[in-house]
Amino acid sequence: MAEALVFSRPAALESVITHYCPGCTHGIIHRLVAEVIDELGVRERTVGIAPVGCSVLAYNYFATDFHEASHGRAPAVATGIKRAHPELIVFTYQGDGDLASIGMAEIVHCANRGEKVTVVFVNNAIYGMTGGQMAPTTLPGQIATTCPLGRDVNLAGYPIRVAELISTLRTPAFVARTAVHTPLAAVQAKAILRRAFTYQKEGTCFSLVEVLSTCPTNWGMPPAEACQWLEEHMVPYYPLGVFKTPEGGDRAPRPLEGEEGPCRTT
Repeated sequence: MAEALVFSRPAALESVITHYCPGCTHGIIHRLVAEVIDELGVRERTVGIAPVGCSVLAYNYFATDFHEASHGRAPAVATGIKRAHPELIVFTYQGDGDLASIGMAEIVHCANRGEKVTVVFVNNAIYGMTGGQMAPTTLPGQIATTCPLGRDVNLAGYPIRVAELISTLRTPAFVARTAVHTPLAAVQAKAILRRAFTYQKEGTCFSLVEVLSTCPTNWGMPPAEACQWLEEHMVPYYPLGVFKTPEGGDRAPRPLEGEEGPCRTT
């Protein structure tokens, strides 16, 4: 009886050695995006936009055309490419330091204009590549190199919930938040990513998928413990779900728990 191939590397992923830290979930997100691109049959007309941050080398991993953008400017670059070549599938792959800090104006206006691109927003609650500084998404009480006693909301304000912020815009869009810290979460994340890319393939709307991710190195904990920490601390503050759809019937996030409580990493 012939053996059937049930698992292989997606055609949209290059066979290269990763530069990501052990336990980092960027690799999982890369694979999910690549699988969606393959399944939708759009690899030969897909262009990715690499940011500045841990995923600055995304162009080494995806077997698609890629363009590098200045820090935070990936939505502007994506806008230019998509408007010049509307037949292309254009996606940005950005971290929280890139998108939610220096790139905040870019993503808000890109979404508000309704640019028909797809944004994959990776939220690991910290600056990764540059050494673990506090990010716009760092949780209350969470330790970072620039807040060694934990984020003080009286000084730094509260973490920004990007999905909720973008979903308040009047322009039709698809906005959702997922995670990849468990196998089930990864399966659900892929379904959301496929939906986002399908909206672009059909020329429907702008889409943003926020993906909660771990950073074991800068959180200072083993990978398995980091996944548990994400579940216990990030998910209550950043609830998973679909926040906005172009068809309407937006889903309100479930009630948040522990918003004021400390979320310390050591």
